[in-house]
Formats: sequence, C-alpha cells, structure tokens
Amino acid sequence: MSIQFASQRGTATALVLPIAAGGLARVDAAGLEPQVASLVAGAAKAERFDGEAGSMAEIFVPGEGDSAGRVILLGIGDGEGPALEKAGGALTGRFLLSGLTDLTVDFTGTDVSARAIARFAATAAQRGWRQDGYRTKMPEKSKPTLTGLTIVGAPEGIDDAFVAADAITKGLDLTRTLVTDPPNILYPVSFVEKCRELEALGVELTILDERQMAELGMGALLGVGLGSEKESRLLAMRWTGKAEGDVDLALVGKGVTFDTGGISLKPGPGMEDMKWDMGGAGAVVGAMKALASRKAKANVVGVVGLVENMPDGKAQRPGDVVTSMSGQTIEVLNTDAEGRLVLCDVLTWVQKTHRPKTIVDLATLTGAMIISLGNEHGGLFANDDSLADELLAASRESGDLLWRFPLSPAYDKLLDSPIADMKNIGPRGAGSITAAQFLKRYIEDGVRWAHLDIAGMVWADKPGNHHDKGATGFGVRLLDRFVADNFEQ
Repeated sequence: MSIQFASQRGTATALVLPIAAGGLARVDAAGLEPQVASLVAGAAKAERFDGEAGSMAEIFVPGEGDSAGRVILLGIGDGEGPALEKAGGALTGRFLLSGLTDLTVDFTGTDVSARAIARFAATAAQRGWRQDGYRTKMPEKSKPTLTGLTIVGAPEGIDDAFVAADAITKGLDLTRTLVTDPPNILYPVSFVEKCRELEALGVELTILDERQMAELGMGALLGVGLGSEKESRLLAMRWTGKAEGDVDLALVGKGVTFDTGGISLKPGPGMEDMKWDMGGAGAVVGAMKALASRKAKANVVGVVGLVENMPDGKAQRPGDVVTSMSGQTIEVLNTDAEGRLVLCDVLTWVQKTHRPKTIVDLATLTGAMIISLGNEHGGLFANDDSLADELLAASRESGDLLWRFPLSPAYDKLLDSPIADMKNIGPRGAGSITAAQFLKRYIEDGVRWAHLDIAGMVWADKPGNHHDKGATGFGVRLLDRFVADNFEQ
C-alpha cells in the first residue's frame, strides 16, 4: 500500500477524520461545509461514536454531480502509539475490499505526534498485506481495492519517523511471504535465494551447505534433514551498522521449512500447517531487513538453520544417537522434537564464529507452549534477568507480547539419557521448559541468552491490528524495538 504525506487536504472522495476520545467537537473545526458538518455530527451521535480507538462512523455526503462522497470518523483513543496502531489496522480492515482505492486521513488540528502518525500509517499498510499470488480466480468483491493513503497535517519530523516505521513494514512483508509460501516452493535452498535481496541493503550473507556443515560436525542439524530430498543449509546475515567491530547481538532462528515429524510422524489432520514451522527463521530474516532498511546503528548477525523433516529410508530413527557441533551427544527419542536439534548446532556455530555477548533465538518449538499461553503471548526463557527485562519491555512497546517462564537445574534431570549426554525430549510435563533447558546446555559461560518459543504466534485464525488471517510476522517488531532500545544508544 502506498503512503503519501501532504500539507493540505485537496479534493477527497473519502475523507477520514481522526477523533480522540471525547473529541467530537473537532468535526466543527474540520473545514466541512456547514450542512455536511451537521450531518456528520448527527450521524456520529446516532451511532454513539465516542472516539474509542479503532471505532468508526461512516457517513455518506453529497459529492460532485450525482456521486456520493464519504466522511469517516475514526476513533484514535488517547492519541498515543498503541491506539493509533489499532486505528490504522481497523481502517484498512474496514475498507480494503470496499471498492475505494484511496483514503485521505486529515490530522490537521490534532496534537498527535509524528511518531504516532508514522505508526498509524505503517500499521494501515501492514494490515493490507495479502498473499494472492497463487490464486487464478477470485470474485471481484474479494479483490483488494484500497491501494493508498494520503496523510494530511502531520507535524514536522514525520518523514524521519516514517522511515523507521516503514522499515518494519518491509521486514514484516518478507517474513509473511516466507511463512505463507507453500513447502514445494519454500525449502532450504529456495529460502536462501529469497533472502539474497538483503545484499542490496548492505547485509553480508554467509551460506553453509551440507558438506561444510558436516566438516564442522553439525550432526544434530544434519540428522534432521536425512529423510528429505531437499538439502539443508545454514544462512548467516550480518549487518554492520556502526564502526567495524564485534557483533553486539546474534539472532538465531529455527527454519524447518516443513515438518512431518519424521519417523515419529505427525497426525495427518493439520499437518499442512507445518509449512510455518520456519516462523522463527522468518522472523529473524524480517528483523534483519527492518534493521538494514532503517540503517540501524548496531552490529547484528542473524543466523538460521534450514532443514526439511521428512520420513524416508534414510531418515533419522527414534533411538539414534547424534553428535552435535559442540561435541555433546544426543539420544533422539522423538524425531518430531527436531527444532532443538537444529538450534543447538546453530547456537554453537554462531558463538564460535562471531562471539556475540547476547543471543536471542526464536522458534516454533513446542506444542506445549500453545497449551500454556494459547495465541496471546510468546514464551520467554532467559539465563539473565536484565536481558529478560529488556525483551519484556520491548514486547510491551512493540505489541509482540511475551511471558517469562522459569529455567532451573531441577528440570535438567528430565533430560538424562542412559547412553548419551542427553535425550532430545523429556516427559509430557513441562515440555516447553525442558526444551529450553536443552538449548541452555549449548550456551557458553558469560553469554546472555534468551529463547523465545513462538509456536502459538506466527499464524492467526483471526485478523489482528497488523495482519489479516494467516501469517502474523510475530517477532519482527519485537526484535526491531529490542535493538533500538538496547544496542543503538
């Protein structure tokens, strides 16, 4: 969706007036014809419109000739960023398929900040994202028509504020495309190719193939992909936003492009959803694009392990023992607990290669997390309280919400194996915690580390402020805010 900024309103067939809570008096000062203003005010009263964020009142008014125009009152609540995001998403959700091609949103006379207006505009654009590229037939009424917003009356500083907000939109678009693409289109090698666009933004890519990973001893990651005809890959994306130097932060993502469960085969119903088992990797890629698009002043590396988990005569078996890059051995009791096998080798590689002081990994790791938190929060595990606090603060600011879970040596014994250093699963209870405890064994002393289990967050069955049904892009806004608040000061 195209976003433009203008100093004056001009002629608008569909005019949107942002109204703060209790601020209906603004209608009288909006420069409308007296008869139109009276009609709008009466309609707002009849609909009991009160300016609540995301609420709307739509009034048809006389247009040129025999045509009708529209005045849309849009509630913006307290006028702060979260309320503006809710309003922007609601506006697009209401008019995306309406037949209107553009809307003019007039903030003249309001005291809304440039940053809040930028968030409004970006959220409106984000809510309009769809993947219709695989459709060959679609009813006319199902086709999006809204292609642009013109924002009038934004204060000084809007251009700079929108650059940052629009960078998140670009990152979200890429993440959602990756998460939505079908598994016959998106697999480890093609995933890498889709990420090459980052090079044009100044991101340095490093790609490891199966031979290179085997030479490094990545037996855990490679074991997951044994049953697939698609080769596995490791992709590292480095953004150097300040003077050449150490990496401040490593973002690590699980990239299982399709997960059948392997020999421990998942039930058939719902297996098609497992195309988004690479949602953690998708979030890392989208975050890297956002950081590079706004030229973030931080040195960040994003690393994703890309595999496809399939059943085959060569596939990994329950009971196999594999050796990870760290040298630790793992008894694989369930081949459907594969994400932690991918992540442990990626975590080892990024520590040996880049020596980051802080690591955040993201993964659609456990169904137990959905049982715990549903689709409202991602799970947070951390070995450092300050890091946990920083991520929780970023989650509140960004709207990508997290909830912290415990880590404790008491859970370690649940991973004890009679023949190897550890098992890849524990008992049914505390499934998300034991998965995090597994990953913690691969973190070197002195490294701040957090694990985000986002199994319930990357795909939605209902629309939200920033997304329609489907891929949410969860994690991109969170990581961008986390970097901005903690690594660019």
